[in-house]
Amino acid sequence: MTLLRDPLLNKGTAFTEAERAALGLRGLLPPCVLTMETQAERVLTNLRTLPTDLEKYVALNALHDRNEALFFRVVVDNIDEIQPIIYTPTVGLACQKYGLIFQRPRGMFISSRDRGQIAEILKNWPYPAQLIVVTDGERILGLGDLGANGMGIPVGKLSLYSACAGVHPEQCLPIVLDVGTNNEELLNDPYYLGLRERRLTGEAYDSFVDEFMQAARKTFPGVLIQFEDFANHSAFKLLHKYRDDACVFNDDIQGTAAVALAGLFSALRVSGGKLRDQRILFLGAGEAATGIADLVVSAMMAEGATEADALRRNWLVDSRGLVVGGRDGLHGHKLRYAHAGQAPIADFLTAIKTLKPTAIIGVAAVGGAFTPDVLKAMAELNEQPIVFALSNPTSKAECSAEDAYRYTEGRALFACGSPYDPVKLSGRTFVPRQGNNSYIFPGVGLGVIASRSRLVTDEMFMAAAHTLADCVGKEDLAQGSLYPALPRIREVSARIAAAVADVAYQRGLAEGPAPNDVKALVQSQMYEPAY
Repeated sequence: MTLLRDPLLNKGTAFTEAERAALGLRGLLPPCVLTMETQAERVLTNLRTLPTDLEKYVALNALHDRNEALFFRVVVDNIDEIQPIIYTPTVGLACQKYGLIFQRPRGMFISSRDRGQIAEILKNWPYPAQLIVVTDGERILGLGDLGANGMGIPVGKLSLYSACAGVHPEQCLPIVLDVGTNNEELLNDPYYLGLRERRLTGEAYDSFVDEFMQAARKTFPGVLIQFEDFANHSAFKLLHKYRDDACVFNDDIQGTAAVALAGLFSALRVSGGKLRDQRILFLGAGEAATGIADLVVSAMMAEGATEADALRRNWLVDSRGLVVGGRDGLHGHKLRYAHAGQAPIADFLTAIKTLKPTAIIGVAAVGGAFTPDVLKAMAELNEQPIVFALSNPTSKAECSAEDAYRYTEGRALFACGSPYDPVKLSGRTFVPRQGNNSYIFPGVGLGVIASRSRLVTDEMFMAAAHTLADCVGKEDLAQGSLYPALPRIREVSARIAAAVADVAYQRGLAEGPAPNDVKALVQSQMYEPAY
């Protein structure tokens, strides 16, 4: 019975007659022995009869909890269909409803009441974790403070690590740091499972996170820690505090930057321009916007631009309008892009008409912000305007794929943060693809783990962006796709992992000498869900 209840070991009805006899399973299962293929078909048959994506999410979560190999087989073989259910956009709703749909705990919940005992608590985890995805739930997607309900995000991210890059599920540990929530609705929700108290802040918060970081690194030596969905004020601080002496990265800042930069490289293969000559206007000025802008500046400089010129080609718009020099109340991460000599501009459309950008990138989670007038203005300014509506879930998208193509007369080079169906316009079919971080972070993580790198660097994300762009074929670009097809994700992740590991070996960050074939090393460590 213990074996049947262990999702890492359970095969359910696929245990053979010999295994049933040897493992004491006779009589505990129906007599028919099924293949994994038949089991997967049955899962999909049941899944496709369910009326809503949330119900499908719950069903897949239950499968994940009883049979990991079968769960990942279904995900890997049907990634186009399943990824939007186990991750964006459905995971956002699942987090909002987390207390209601909760069935079985997955990962670890470490609360602020556990201060002084975190190292002891982490020892309760029964597996040798090599990868932790951790959140404090303060800024879940574009949905805000969801407290402990944010556990859906680390679980979803780690599912993609295993499905998209073959990181073994046994190596993966999702963690929520429950420091309370300021969400009144959750505090009054009878099904909320987190601490019913206001968020920990200031020195108490900093010391709590620091205790966790020290304990995690001691309990799991060499572990890679990914910060996920922390609010801006915590995200930048934590990344800068730990990145130079711990193996950490922030996917919202660095992963988003790499996937967006890869999309720009792909778009410029169509338009024929150089990155160093682009003018980019961001709707948003938080983690994603400044993370993308920083990596774009580095890429522009690699093409020969001066730092001053590269910075001047990237502009931010926040809730108060265009970020310009001399404006009161600017936070540290915005100051680099607060350009002098420009008068304040209150709205995004006027900023477009004034600055004449070649690309607009939406990462502010303001649904519908790329209005028809915005899209038409971009089409008037550019023969092939670059339009990236990267906010998710879908309700927060700046514009739909259909609007992006319609209001630019089919000339937009478009990428989205949530999935959209193909769009037919004027006799042509456009196939928009997600600028989803799942193209980047699984491969980066696999490369870091395979090489046993001591740090995660910006150079690794630059290498990942170039590699992802190189995976986009001419046939993809011809149909308006700036990213490769999702079913190729394991191949793409392996190539990104090899590029990241190469950087680790070249910079002396890896454990041991470089192998003769880095890609073979990476592929040898990829988990294949099979019995």
